[in-house]
Amino acid sequence: MARMPSAERRTQLVDAAIRAMTRDGVARTTTRSICAEAGVSLSVFHYCFDSKQALLEAAIETITGNYVARVKSAVEPGATLRETVRGALQTYWDHVTAHPGEHMLTYDLTQYALREPGFEHLARAQYEQYVASAAALIEQVGAQGREPRVPVEVLARYLAAAIDGLTLQFLVLRDPKAAAEHLDLTADQFVSLIAG
Repeated sequence: MARMPSAERRTQLVDAAIRAMTRDGVARTTTRSICAEAGVSLSVFHYCFDSKQALLEAAIETITGNYVARVKSAVEPGATLRETVRGALQTYWDHVTAHPGEHMLTYDLTQYALREPGFEHLARAQYEQYVASAAALIEQVGAQGREPRVPVEVLARYLAAAIDGLTLQFLVLRDPKAAAEHLDLTADQFVSLIAG
């Protein structure tokens, strides 16, 4: 096994954990199976992470960070507010349809954290990251010179809840036409809350 800086090893283990949990579910994924997926020894895991809890937290941060980076990159200067919001939603949605297993994993992580004693704070942290991500998007959109009619915190929680619900509904129903209609409706509602 080649020597690798600990930050790279952590990334390697997080990526392996996301793959393993997406495939097998959170409850059935062990630190040993994550190490096998990453091709490293259990001692490498313990060198990089204090616990499975710390690894799950890093996985949640990685998944959410990837979503945020994708959505922020979709914001185009000069686009109308509606085009910006709908484009950002579509960028996220393209990932949902291309990688439904990863999105199912986010719900699995939430449920696991709520049921596992000592892990409850991970579910709260996960949803706080969603809200922070939505707030960052609102701030980026707000840079177009609009002051939202509703406080950013309220808008961020609304957007996070709407996207969460739309994603879960799609994962259950797999109806792309209905999803597109709901994304349009969400964009329209969101723009009205920003622009009035």
